[in-house]
Amino acid sequence: MLSVHILAVGKLKESYLRQASAEYQKRLGAFCKLTITEIEEYKLPDRPSEAQIRAGMEEEGKRILQKLPAGCYPVMLCIEGKQLSSEELAGRMAELSIQGVSSIAFVIGGSCGLSDQVKAAARMKLSMSKMTFPHQLARVMLLEQIYRAFSIQAGTRYHK
Repeated sequence: MLSVHILAVGKLKESYLRQASAEYQKRLGAFCKLTITEIEEYKLPDRPSEAQIRAGMEEEGKRILQKLPAGCYPVMLCIEGKQLSSEELAGRMAELSIQGVSSIAFVIGGSCGLSDQVKAAARMKLSMSKMTFPHQLARVMLLEQIYRAFSIQAGTRYHK
């Protein structure tokens, strides 16, 4: 069974996001071994300078890289990543399994994004959209798309 890891900077603060996340975690149990690791968010001042933002991203990046599972296939979610349809994501995940990949790690950065060091560790860069979403909502959206990808592979009625 494929291991899917989600590393996400910050905690889900809103109850509706925690509930949605829990629902998809439950559903994904039928398809994969899922782990979600929350990375401590770097605390920035109210009006941070560019240097403070960069320092925060670098610190979060170090924390992410320390928690990245050994031997995983790292997928970084970032704006410059490739946009895939749900079917394309399902196909890519299936290809990785065929190639012998047993562990995929999806990484969601904090509100300022991912450091260059984290992006450099990517085997794949993925963008959800050209639109900007709150990083907490991105976690729920990613869980749903992973569930949809497995549903497509399994031929279930979930994906219409």
